[in-house]
Parts: sequence; C-alpha cells; structure tokens
Amino acid sequence: MNDPIVHAVGIHKTYDTGKVQVNALRGVDLSVQRGEIVAIMGPSGCGKTTMLNCLSGLDDIDSGQVTIDGVVLHDLPDDERSDYRARNMGFVFQLYNLLPVLSSVENVEMPLLLSGVGASEARRRSLEMLEQVGLADRASHLPSELSGGQRQRVTIARALINQPSIIWADEPTGDLDSETTDEIMDLIIGLNKANQQSFILVTHSLEVGRLAHRIVLMRDGVVVDTGSDYRETQTV
Repeated sequence: MNDPIVHAVGIHKTYDTGKVQVNALRGVDLSVQRGEIVAIMGPSGCGKTTMLNCLSGLDDIDSGQVTIDGVVLHDLPDDERSDYRARNMGFVFQLYNLLPVLSSVENVEMPLLLSGVGASEARRRSLEMLEQVGLADRASHLPSELSGGQRQRVTIARALINQPSIIWADEPTGDLDSETTDEIMDLIIGLNKANQQSFILVTHSLEVGRLAHRIVLMRDGVVVDTGSDYRETQTV
C-alpha cells in the first residue's frame, strides 16, 4: 500500500452474552489507501459490520491495533476518540438516522453546530453541500417529505459536511431500489473522485461491490481475500 489511511493488524473482537461467547473478529488485517473505495462483502453474520465499527472506533477491540492516518485509534481516551471521529470521519447507514423534526439543511448542519461553527457559516456550508449532492431544492423539506434516495443523499451530505478524510457506510443502498442504488453509487464515486476521500462500504450487493476499487471478502470473522479478482468470478 502506497499511502494507507487505514491500517489494521490482528484485530480480535468477542461478544460475551453471559451465556455464550461469539468470536466476531478473529485476527483481521486490513489496509485501505487514501482515496480508495473499498467494499466489504461476505455472508450474513461473517463480521462485516463489526469490522466497520471496530475500524472506525465505534466499538472497542479486544486486541490488535487500528491506525487511522497515523493515529493509533484505540489508544485514545473515549472522549478524544469521539472527537477524532467527529473531525475526521463521516458515517452513512442504511436507515439514514435523520432527525424527523428537522429539515434537510438542519440535519446536514447539525455536526457543524455541535463542533462550534457559527450558525450562519453552518447554514451556508450546509446549503452548498446539499447543492453538491443535488438537493438544493429540498433544503427545507422534512425527511418524511423525501424519497428514500433523497434521504440517503441528505445522510451523505451530513457525513461529508466536516470534510472528513474517511466515510464509513453500512449497507448505504440496502433499502433502495436498483435505479436509486445506481444514483447513490454514482454520487459516491463522483465525490470520491472530486475530493479524494476514502469510502469503506459494507454491502451485500455485488453490483455495489463491482463499483468499488476493491472488494474485501470476509468469512467467519476473518478477511479471506483483499484483492479485486473476487468481483469477477463470484456472487455473494
């Protein structure tokens, strides 16, 4: 890897329910280059979402090391790790996680306001971001007044508003039809090219995976393939 922005070595994660222990990650190694779109794929229950949560610092790890742009993530205290995520990462989820009582622009500007940006500057930047994702004319609409694809565009705008170097996405097209999925992936690819941001996507969709620069294949809590040949020969 010429310029890895994400570098993980020997990541283990076990969930203890009190009755049974689940070894969700069993020694994961992974590197992601700056500006790369990576699709994490594999059967249900193989550890895809757990890996995304552990690599991004949303979840703690039992052992191993995750380095994000030179920072050893899990060495940071919880409050510093949260602050680092807010400043350097964006998150996109399948179910949008938009606040239903806020308009599109109010949802997008929320991370800026929470980080101390003034109201007028936050509104200006949020309107610009909505224009970038093709929703300038929906700025005042509530989530309930938007289509699924439009809601996901608002979510992407919110994830990008702090100009993060990494965007983590868990099934970002999982609730969308094929036409809208194509639109969202076109948007992600365009933003990646324009801004050189890294996108790490968890997906079940081979169509989505084929649009990434590289597919990472997981099975039973381990990475079994980090190359691109998988997308040409297999289905999930």
